[in-house]
Amino acid sequence: MTNQQYQEAVEWLFVQAPNYQIDGEKAYKPGLENITRLCAFFGNPEEKIKCIHIGGTNGKGSTSNMLASVLQEAGYTVGLYNSPHLIDFTERIKVNGENGDKKFVYNFIQKLKTLPEDIQPSFFEFTTIMAFEYFAQKKVDFAIIEVGLGGRLDSTNIIKPIVSAITNVQLDHQNILGNTIQEIAFEKAGIIKPETPIIFGDENELVKNIIIAKAEKENAPFIDATLFETELKSDLKGNYQQKNIKVVLALIDELKKQNFNISDENIKTGLIKVHQNTGFIGRWFEFSQNPLTICDTGHNQAGLEYVFSQLNSIPKRKHIVLGFVNDKKIDDVMSILPENSEFYFAKPSIERGRHPLDYEVLLKNSKIFYKIFDSVQEAYLSAKQKCTNEEMIFIGGSNFVVGEFLEKNLTDIK
Repeated sequence: MTNQQYQEAVEWLFVQAPNYQIDGEKAYKPGLENITRLCAFFGNPEEKIKCIHIGGTNGKGSTSNMLASVLQEAGYTVGLYNSPHLIDFTERIKVNGENGDKKFVYNFIQKLKTLPEDIQPSFFEFTTIMAFEYFAQKKVDFAIIEVGLGGRLDSTNIIKPIVSAITNVQLDHQNILGNTIQEIAFEKAGIIKPETPIIFGDENELVKNIIIAKAEKENAPFIDATLFETELKSDLKGNYQQKNIKVVLALIDELKKQNFNISDENIKTGLIKVHQNTGFIGRWFEFSQNPLTICDTGHNQAGLEYVFSQLNSIPKRKHIVLGFVNDKKIDDVMSILPENSEFYFAKPSIERGRHPLDYEVLLKNSKIFYKIFDSVQEAYLSAKQKCTNEEMIFIGGSNFVVGEFLEKNLTDIK
C-alpha cells in the first residue's frame, strides 16, 4: 500500500459515507440499529475490549486524553477514540499515543465495499467500528471511547463500559439534541448503563438532577466529580481544564475500586505529560511564543465563553482569527468577543463553512475592528503580519478553523 492509495481510500470514505462534520444534520444517523448490524458483521469486536465511555458537551477530548496519559503511565496499553481529527484521519484511533496504522485503515476501508446492502453506515458509524476492531486486534487493556454527538442515540452507545463519565451539559447541536438544557441532558444521560458507575462533572443542579434520576433508574452508582479537591495541574492549558481534571480523578478512583493499579505518581506524571503521551493538540495549544500564538477548538457558546474569558485575562493586544460553520448562532458569539482585539474573520474551507460576508451586518453592529478573508490561512498571515512580539494571535471558533491552520503551519514549527 502506498501513501497515495491510503489517501485515495480515505477520500473515497469521505465521499461515500455521509459525514456530519462535512455535511451537517443530513448526515446524522441517530439510533443503534445500523451500528448493531455493522458490529455483528465484523464479529462484535466491541465485546472484546474493556471500554470507558466519555460524554458531555465540552471537555470530552481533554478528559479522555488526560485519562489515557495517566493509564499509560501506569503501564497499561490504551486505545483512544476521539473525533473529529484535525489533520489526518488516523488521529481518531490511537494506541498509546500512536496514530492508527494507515495500512489497517486502508484494508478496513476495502471491507466497507463488501458490506451487505442493508447496512449503509454513516462516516462516524464506520470510524466507530474501525476503532473497535483496531483496539481488539491491538489487545488494548482499556479503550477510551469518546461520544460523537449526544449520547443516547450515538453509535458509540453500543458499548458496555466498565465506567462512564459526562463532563458537563451545555447548549450545542440544538438542531439535533433539543433546544433546552433539559432536553440535551436527557440525551447525554442516555450513555448511563445498568449498574455501571457514572461520573458527572457539572455544577448545574438542574442538569445534575436529570443525570441522578437516570442513574437511579439504571441502579448505576453516581459520583459527583465537582466534590473532588485537588491542586494537580495538567500540561493541557486553559483554566477550564481544572474541571476536567476532577472528572479524570473521579474516573481513576472508580478504576482503582475495580482493582486496577494506578499510583499517585502515575496520576501526577500522566496529567503533566498528556501532549507527550497522547499527541493531543487543539485545546489552548501554544503554537509559537514570538509572537504568542494560541489555537483552541472550543466552538459552542459555553466553550467560547471559557476561551474568551481566558483571553481577556492576558494583558496583551490580540489579533483574533475566527471562522464558523453554517449552524453556528453567530449573534450569540458577538456579545462575548474578547476586548482589546482586532478580528480576522475567515471562511473554513469545508462545504459547511460560512463566509463572513453572510454575517457582516452582525460584525458592523458589534462595532469591532475587523477584516474578512476567503480562507483561514489568508486571515492568519494577515494577523501575523500585523502582530508585534508584544501582542498575540488567537485562532479558533471551529474545529475546522484550527485543523486548517495546523495543517498549513504545524510542520513549520521549529
